[in-house]
Amino acid sequence: MNRLYFDTAATTALDSQVLDAMLPYLQSKFGNPSSIYSYGRETRLAIENARKSVARLLNAHPSEIIFTSGGTESSNTAIFGAVRDLGCTHIITSPIEHHATLHTVEYLDKRDEVTVSYVNILPNGHTDLKHLEQLLQEAAPAKTLVTLMHANNEIGNITDLHAVGEICKQFQAIFHSDTVQTVGHFPFDLRNTPVHFITGSAHKFHGPKGAGLLYVNENVQIQSFLHGGGQERNMRAGTENVYGIVGFAKALELASANYETDSSYIRSVKLYLAEQLQQHIPAVTFNGDSFGNSNYTVLNVSFPKSEKSEMLLMNLDMNGICASGGSACTSGAQQGSHVIRAINNNPNQVAVRFSFCRHNTREEVDQLVEKLKVLI
Repeated sequence: MNRLYFDTAATTALDSQVLDAMLPYLQSKFGNPSSIYSYGRETRLAIENARKSVARLLNAHPSEIIFTSGGTESSNTAIFGAVRDLGCTHIITSPIEHHATLHTVEYLDKRDEVTVSYVNILPNGHTDLKHLEQLLQEAAPAKTLVTLMHANNEIGNITDLHAVGEICKQFQAIFHSDTVQTVGHFPFDLRNTPVHFITGSAHKFHGPKGAGLLYVNENVQIQSFLHGGGQERNMRAGTENVYGIVGFAKALELASANYETDSSYIRSVKLYLAEQLQQHIPAVTFNGDSFGNSNYTVLNVSFPKSEKSEMLLMNLDMNGICASGGSACTSGAQQGSHVIRAINNNPNQVAVRFSFCRHNTREEVDQLVEKLKVLI
C-alpha cells in the first residue's frame, strides 16, 4: 500500500545530504570529543564548527548555542534555569503550550517553587497580549518568567516574538520561547530579537532525532541541568552526540539555503488541501488562524462528528494515511487535544492536524481528499 505522510510536525524524514554529513562520525571518526589525541580533536572540531554554523544561521554568538537531546530537554533546562538561577518566582504561560513546557511549569508549581498564571487565548487561537501585560503588572515586583511558544505545534498559530519580548522588557521579565516548530522553518535574527531562550529540534526539519538546541542569550547565566563532566562549555554534562550535532548543523544549513523556495511551495500545498476540503467535505472548518499569522506547514481541520468520523484517525491509518489528532508526544493518551479544547471545545467535531514538508505533492492531497470523501 502506498503510504501518504501528512504529519511532519511530529517528525520529518532524514535528508540524504544530512545522512552523508553524519556518516563519517558514525563510522571512522568515532573519537570522544573530550580526548586530547587526534581522534578526539577531530570530533571536537566537528562540534565547534557545527556550533559556529548554527550561530551564524541564527545570527547568535557561538557561546550562546548549547546542543541538547531535543526540544524537551532544552525547554526544561531554560525553565528550571530561570527559576533556580535567575530568581524567577512567577511564571506566565498559556494553556496551549507543548507539554514539555506545561508539565515542567506544573511540576514547579506543585513543588511550590513558583506561582503560575495562564494568559488568555483569543477565539482565533492567538495569545491575548493585553492580558499578558496585565498579568505582568499584577505579578510585580516578583521576578517573572514568560514562556510562550513561537508557533503552536497543533494549530500553527504564530506569536510575535518581538511584541512579547518588548512587553517582557518593560517588566524586566525573562522570556523563553519554544521555537521547535519554527527553527529550520523560518529565518531567525537572535541578536535583534528580545528573547532570552529559544529551543530547536533537528528532526522537525529533516535532521536526526535526539539532536536539539538551546539558545541562551549572553545577558543571562544559568547553571547546567545535567551534572557530570564539563561538556558543552560546562552547560551540559555527558559525552556529546557528535553525529547528531553534525546532522543538526547540516539540516539547518540546508533549510536556511532553501527557505524561500520550500516555504512558498509548502504553503501552496497547505492552501490547496484547505481549498479541496472546502469544495468536497460539507461543514468542514479550520482551527486557529489558518490563513493569517500561521505556520505554513500546519493545517488543523475540524470535521463534523458522525459514526464514521469518530474513528477517523484510525481509519486514515488503515488506509495508509498518516495524520495526527494533536501532538505526537501525547497521541497515546486518549483525552484528546488540550489545544483544541482551549479554543474550540465542540463535542460535535473531530479535529485532525495535517502537516507538510517539501516532499508532499498536490497529487497526494487529491488522494487524501478522495479517501476522506469515503471515510466521512
